[in-house]
Amino acid sequence: MSDMARIRNIGIIAHIDAGKTTTTEGILYFAGLSHRYGKIDDGTTVMDFLPEERERGITIAAAAATIPWHDHLIHLIDTPGHIDFTAEVERSLRVIDGAVVIFSGVEGVEAQSEKVWRQADHYSVPKIAFINKLDRVGASFPRVLGEIDEKFGNCALPLMAPIGIENDFESMVDLVTMEVLAFSGESNETVERSPVPAELADEMEERRDAMLERLADTSDEIAEAYLEGEEIDTELLKREIRSQTLSRRLTPLLVGSGKKSIGIQPLVDAVVDYLPSPVDCADIPAEDVKKGGAVVLHPDASAPFAGLIFKVSASKTADLFYLRTYQGTLKANATVLNPRTGEKVRPRQILKMYAKSTESLDSVGPGDIVGIVGLRNCGIGDTLCDSRKPVALEKITFPDPVISMAVEPRLSSDKDKLDETLDLLCREDQTLTRNQHEETGQRILSGMGELHLEINLNRIEREFNLNVRVGEPRVAYRETLKSACDEHVVFSRTMGETELFAEVGVSFRPLAKGEEMFSVTNSVRGLANIKRDFVLAAERALGEGLRTGGSHGYPLIYLAAELTTLNTDPTKTTEGSVVGAVLQAVDQAIRNVGTVVLEPLMHLEVTAPDDCIGEISMYVQPRRAIIHDMITVGDVRKISCEVPLAEMFGFGKALPRLTGGRGSFSMEPCGYQPLPASVVERLFGGR
Repeated sequence: MSDMARIRNIGIIAHIDAGKTTTTEGILYFAGLSHRYGKIDDGTTVMDFLPEERERGITIAAAAATIPWHDHLIHLIDTPGHIDFTAEVERSLRVIDGAVVIFSGVEGVEAQSEKVWRQADHYSVPKIAFINKLDRVGASFPRVLGEIDEKFGNCALPLMAPIGIENDFESMVDLVTMEVLAFSGESNETVERSPVPAELADEMEERRDAMLERLADTSDEIAEAYLEGEEIDTELLKREIRSQTLSRRLTPLLVGSGKKSIGIQPLVDAVVDYLPSPVDCADIPAEDVKKGGAVVLHPDASAPFAGLIFKVSASKTADLFYLRTYQGTLKANATVLNPRTGEKVRPRQILKMYAKSTESLDSVGPGDIVGIVGLRNCGIGDTLCDSRKPVALEKITFPDPVISMAVEPRLSSDKDKLDETLDLLCREDQTLTRNQHEETGQRILSGMGELHLEINLNRIEREFNLNVRVGEPRVAYRETLKSACDEHVVFSRTMGETELFAEVGVSFRPLAKGEEMFSVTNSVRGLANIKRDFVLAAERALGEGLRTGGSHGYPLIYLAAELTTLNTDPTKTTEGSVVGAVLQAVDQAIRNVGTVVLEPLMHLEVTAPDDCIGEISMYVQPRRAIIHDMITVGDVRKISCEVPLAEMFGFGKALPRLTGGRGSFSMEPCGYQPLPASVVERLFGGR
């Protein structure tokens, strides 16, 4: 689309089972892109098209669709809600301009709801909130609205008010236009607007006044009109709501039911009215690859091209790369540069995405999300750009895996095929890693949780026809230094006839839980006299040295490393000698002060009927759980606690037994804690 102001790049994010995919299926249906309303229970969803997704009724891979809506074009990404697939959410948030956050009208703000909201804030993504499932027993609009304000800083701006609740919920009032929205037709495809009836007039006027008061707190124009008692024009109201949404001061809130297809069309209208276009996201930060330093890109079709790869669908024949375009125009078969590798690549095809279906394009301008085929040696987080103006966009960061399993083929003849398959899966998913055990030679697959690994192991057998044996799940431990220390190293060696020299000083300081995982800083004086390549090599070596491992071989975290000294010799110093000196400093620190083994800690939320809470408490407390909260939500109870990941293997299978199938849970990483001495002794003996 040539008019970028009419493009919306949005993501649908939420806690698992809040109704993301059902809502998305409604959007596709009402946009005319599907002939029937896809249902999770029937396995007929368009966006959840993987066999595992349809069987389990959950979203695993972020799916993209291009949706025409009136005279606008919406690129929509439906993301997973399960914490094990957080990488899909992370990389989607990196490239979208706005987000729709869906909350269940029954469960309210859940653990993963908070997580995705904070992730969106990290990327400065404006949001619309949608309270779904208001037709369900136990739903409460006021309660969920209160939870959103309490958790996220009094930011919710209700633009809709439901009429009725639970089984009686069939319509709503638009507080912006003060009209009733009623839905009719076989799939509620017809939206009828009518005046607010007399019996609801007082209540809805109060709700509208509350909306205007909240808006007046952040908008001078609305405040002036409101205080003077003037009638506020609908266009002015919409313009100010949009302004406050884009600045992320307020979050418009709408209501509905994805399953009954109530409130879907007003939600998409709100996306168009209030969420940003690429034009509104005009200043895109990047790095000048040649000169160094920051540059700013703009959504200008005539400028040098720049785009970011944020997802890969790997294949043995040709990988499909998902690309967000930021600046310039990309044509099929045009040559572009990958600044990470320094290689030039040529996209053979540009594809408009519609879940698993595609449409070929000759070219694409800024602000679009498309698929690319025909790239070599490219991966997630890579920038593609004009070779004459090389820039690097901000990379996507992913959490480290917390659980691992040994994976071996049942037939020795399948070893090479398994290696190829594991490489392919890791190419698709940055939170999935594989390596080999140093002592046993076993292939080790690491991921974000039991479900994450289980899904990928099932893919190995289903998609690639490989029979494998798997070991018991193991925790991915970490280490940190026991105390702060300063290390000084003079690296002086003779290699053949070449003398090598580098002198470094590094200060190490353990960080508390809640601070950064690790940080590398540089306070060397006189940097102007030192080659930039040497400084970059030292910083890179520090980061790699911390990841390489401590006394027990686990990566070091909760650690700040500061480069304090870097002395070089014009004739004897190379990048290799600088790296050698830095790695030696890391080794010295580990030997001199020793390390503490850390175990991953999980934030666990369990929701179950009141009569099951005792059983659940008795199950988690002997497993070193610390219970922080126990609250009543509707007619159920919710337990919040922290528990070591190592103690939670098999909990997903135990919970149905503990609750008679009436309980649910969510679990997300919340940092690391020192491993108890008794467990260290059992795992490592005297080492």
